[in-house]
Amino acid sequence: SMLLLALLLLGLLSPAGCPRTEPLSGSSDEPLFRGADRYDFAILVPAGTSECFWQFARQGGNFFFSFEVQRATGVATSRNILAMASDPSGFQLGASQDVRGQINFLTKETGFYQLCLDNRQNHFGFMQVYLNFGVYYDGFNAEKEQLAERKQLNDTLDAIKVSIWKLQGHIFHMWRFYNFARMRKGADSFLLESNYHYVNWWSMAQSCVIVLSGVLQLYFLKRLFKVQSSSKPRC
Repeated sequence: SMLLLALLLLGLLSPAGCPRTEPLSGSSDEPLFRGADRYDFAILVPAGTSECFWQFARQGGNFFFSFEVQRATGVATSRNILAMASDPSGFQLGASQDVRGQINFLTKETGFYQLCLDNRQNHFGFMQVYLNFGVYYDGFNAEKEQLAERKQLNDTLDAIKVSIWKLQGHIFHMWRFYNFARMRKGADSFLLESNYHYVNWWSMAQSCVIVLSGVLQLYFLKRLFKVQSSSKPRC
């Protein structure tokens, strides 16, 4: 029972609201669990709070971080959100405060890179944000490319490997463009749905106002032509 109580206290004292995409392994003897190299998902950022994530990257990689606010609730009409990216040392590498944006940089050290979304300016509603972030590595540098070109003349297998590397790079960039389209599609869908409900509610309200004004006008016109009955007999 004491062990369960200690675990419960540790869970309550641990920081909340900042999930890691790359959790550390439980034992030091086991290798570090790095997870996937790229992620894409939507998240709800509550009002007045911030959400942070960590992505593992090796040195010499190309880090990309794209986001788009799909919908926002509350009194404020602004859909801008603050997105920030920091290196493993805590140094800020880039920031963007807009409806949509992207932060790209080269990873100069190996470690966990922090990505944060700040919704503290909106105190009355949440924001649904679509995220697409990760890291990719070039299959070969200039020297390897020259070596591969030389081997293409003598070894067909090396030529096939180089072609596969290039094809994987093109597929990855097409995947990124596809995710950009998914971001815009989701945001446009929520915007059309909100406009649809807005038009319906305003049409109903205006119809009720028109009917009510007609009834009131008819009532007052009848009051103008109403004859007061007198109790005195006429001559």
